[in-house]
Amino acid sequence: MNELGRIWKSRVIDSSPRVNLNELKEVECFHRRVLYEDNHLLVVDKPVGIATQGAQRGVESLFTLAQRYVKIKYNKPGEVYLGVVSRLDLPVSGVVVFARTSKAAERLNQQIRARTIQKTYRALLEGIGLPECAEFTDVVAKDLSTGEVRIVPHKATSPIAKFCEHQEARLEYRTLERYEHSTLVEVRLHTGRKHQIRLQFSSRGFPIVGDGKYGARSLDRQGICLHSYQLIISHPTLKDLMVFVSEPPSYWRRLTR
Repeated sequence: MNELGRIWKSRVIDSSPRVNLNELKEVECFHRRVLYEDNHLLVVDKPVGIATQGAQRGVESLFTLAQRYVKIKYNKPGEVYLGVVSRLDLPVSGVVVFARTSKAAERLNQQIRARTIQKTYRALLEGIGLPECAEFTDVVAKDLSTGEVRIVPHKATSPIAKFCEHQEARLEYRTLERYEHSTLVEVRLHTGRKHQIRLQFSSRGFPIVGDGKYGARSLDRQGICLHSYQLIISHPTLKDLMVFVSEPPSYWRRLTR
């Protein structure tokens, strides 16, 4: 075990939009996306095109698929408990953690509140003029007329006009590679706001590739080039430091040519 603790890396699987979500209903197919599991945790490599939780009635989510997987694999009677510890937007791929007991969920949520869980993302951005590394700090608020999240002036510390729920959004990034028309960055979140990475980069003129919602050219496929690359937690019972890693989808490379 190295200084970062135990590391679980994704198998050679592709989180591309061509993943057949219907096939994930099958235990063996879903198992190929499981990075780690024990009596307390279930860690999954989420493909794009599926909600983590809260999909429309009758539509599968990663949560409902994970419940079915645990129920069938372990022959669990009744409804299976799973606590959603980390969430990703529908067009985003990568590491997602579920708690298999309420105690594990409580302890992991304590880590989230204490900001001891470390989340690292990979993002492919439109444009090449970003500094090598930087920290972004903004105030974000929900637009009451549209429900969308916007960046507002820093001095706007209380709800004004049509905005509410003012919150600080903070991240840092470093550049990994520069291509002819795009830039690959690694992003570490210090806060966890809705659409934070997408919003903070697009507001500076560097939207995530494929993210038509925030100013990029849409791809001819589902998904955007944002991926939950690494998640570091303390195991809820063993207290071991655990590092879960999932490589970005292979199709990203084709978009840099």
